[in-house]
Amino acid sequence: MATSTTERDVASPRSRVSGALATLRSALDRPLTSYYLLLGASALLLTVGLIMVLSASSVYSYRENGDSYSVVKRQLMWVAIGLPLAVVASRMPQRLLRKLVWPGLGLAVLLLALTLGPLGLVRNGQQNWLGVGPIVIQPSEVAKLAVILWAAHVYANKHRRLGELSHVLIPVVPGMGLVAGLVIMQRDLGTALVIFAIMLAMLWVVGAPGKLFALAFSVIAVGAFYMATTNDERRGRLLNFIDPFKEYHDAGWQPAHGLYALSTGGWFGQGIGASQQKWGDLPEAHTDFIFAVLGEELGLVGTLLVLLLFLTIAYAAIRVASATTDPFVRFTSFGITVWLLGQMIINVGMVLALLPVIGIPLPLVSYGGSALLPSLLALGLLIGFARSEPEAARALAARKRSRSAGLSAGSSRRGK
Repeated sequence: MATSTTERDVASPRSRVSGALATLRSALDRPLTSYYLLLGASALLLTVGLIMVLSASSVYSYRENGDSYSVVKRQLMWVAIGLPLAVVASRMPQRLLRKLVWPGLGLAVLLLALTLGPLGLVRNGQQNWLGVGPIVIQPSEVAKLAVILWAAHVYANKHRRLGELSHVLIPVVPGMGLVAGLVIMQRDLGTALVIFAIMLAMLWVVGAPGKLFALAFSVIAVGAFYMATTNDERRGRLLNFIDPFKEYHDAGWQPAHGLYALSTGGWFGQGIGASQQKWGDLPEAHTDFIFAVLGEELGLVGTLLVLLLFLTIAYAAIRVASATTDPFVRFTSFGITVWLLGQMIINVGMVLALLPVIGIPLPLVSYGGSALLPSLLALGLLIGFARSEPEAARALAARKRSRSAGLSAGSSRRGK
């Protein structure tokens, strides 16, 4: 009798684990899984971002404007603009979306070119802002989404001819090279590297030969090294990012204080609003280095939650890309995934002093409307793609019919 009880005690945890795994597999196999994962993770990231912008910018806002909420108010304004646009993007017919990709690319190139003229504004040594009256935007953020949609459209039109190298390269590589070149002329190395990463990802997903990647990596690495070493500020960041404390009062100031913020956060953080580094020691606390403040206030648990949410978005988007038979959806989903996930990796790497500081914001979390709006539009497109999957569309239609039938039955009972 004792032996059977022991066997049941041993088997019980195993059966519970097996049952939990079976439940998880069942949940992931449902037709609306990708849709709900994208919707939930995006909403949580946006919420975390608003909370952290409020906290990280409060001191800066009060010092600059006399109002601790001035920065987060602007961020809320961008969210109020971006969410309806994301809803529209999620329900936009693909035929209309694809008609807009060439004008979108043309607009992005025009805006990038305008930054090099009298309308261009210089910030932090980079002429990558465009100012018209009270409106100030960063066209390179818009260009990231524009080149993804354009390349996906071109490759989708030529998907039966992608076995030929000429069709793989032309016109996508020259087009993206033009956009990247304009960004380089703005002295914005970080954004140029993101665009090159998007280009390589698009080439990979359409099956470009491996030799091409070796050549591309070599050219990009040489070009990036040349740009980094011909600018005093970039050279200092490149030489000191591994040990920022060596040049603590110079190039290492920002990454060193980012590490201070993370190291004092511990497991669960100091609490929302309790950051010490945001009081002036950490430059760009509410933009490029908001992840450091997040780690200080929410601890390791908070930072891992944010990383998990990004990975959830990537997982769901890859599910959509893998399940679809539409080449445009597949290429667009993959490009957006590489853009958002790659930018997150670069930003976190900067804060952890694993990469040089190159001025890349954390998508959906850092302050800035120019970065937030394209990210929300991209996520809206992914959510729309997930809704349009055949099984998901049938599940939503069945749910709608069921809800309508329930309402009709309720009305009939009330009529009686």
